[in-house]
Amino acid sequence: MSELTTIDVGDSDFQAAVIDASSQHPVVVDFWAAWCGPCRALTPVLEDVAAKTPGVVLVKLNVDANRQTSMRFGIRGIPAVKAFRDGRVVDEFIGLQPRQFVERFFSRLTPAVPETLPDEVDALRAYVQAHADSVEARRHLGRKLLAAGAWDEADAVLAAGDHDAVSDGLRARIELLRESPGLLPASLASPDGVDELAVMPELIAALRSSDRMAKSKLRRVAVGMLAGADHNPAVEAFRAQLANALF
Repeated sequence: MSELTTIDVGDSDFQAAVIDASSQHPVVVDFWAAWCGPCRALTPVLEDVAAKTPGVVLVKLNVDANRQTSMRFGIRGIPAVKAFRDGRVVDEFIGLQPRQFVERFFSRLTPAVPETLPDEVDALRAYVQAHADSVEARRHLGRKLLAAGAWDEADAVLAAGDHDAVSDGLRARIELLRESPGLLPASLASPDGVDELAVMPELIAALRSSDRMAKSKLRRVAVGMLAGADHNPAVEAFRAQLANALF
């Protein structure tokens, strides 16, 4: 079991306790409020799973008492859980989730042997069938199928991606391509090998001028892109721009 315990953080110490500390080990932040029933149900699960996950620190932030940090990270619904590594959000989810989901969320934060994935679509299909729990393989296959215009198959592959933010962002692209193709920057319809962060300013501009339903889908696209580029130094600035565009 982990020797690290759950701590409470606020606006004043978030930088040190989360952003700076995440360069040493992953930090999971539980954004909660006392009046929130789902928060009260989720927090004990988070605490128990965190205690059994070596090297991962869980912290809690009361959104009512710490509005500055809540706004900075675009918290609009709770419970909201964000995982930080090297000063950046690398994974997240919203809402009450079952214990098995939380365990998988934490397991993705622990070091793992990098996968060597095939690059050809048929070989990738076979790999996903043999490694059904591989989120990275599903992302890779989903991108290739999306680029090939095989939207139905891509959506099915990504739907099983364990509520992964990157997979959800790719699924949101498919929804936009089906319903409102003009809203999505053209290069994001064929994402295999594209420098997606270079398209982020165009995506954020589209988000600012969209209606509520389209904005929700474009937000998912943007969150997925940022989650997939968590080691890029430009991510934090784009995350702040995204939060600003949503308010």
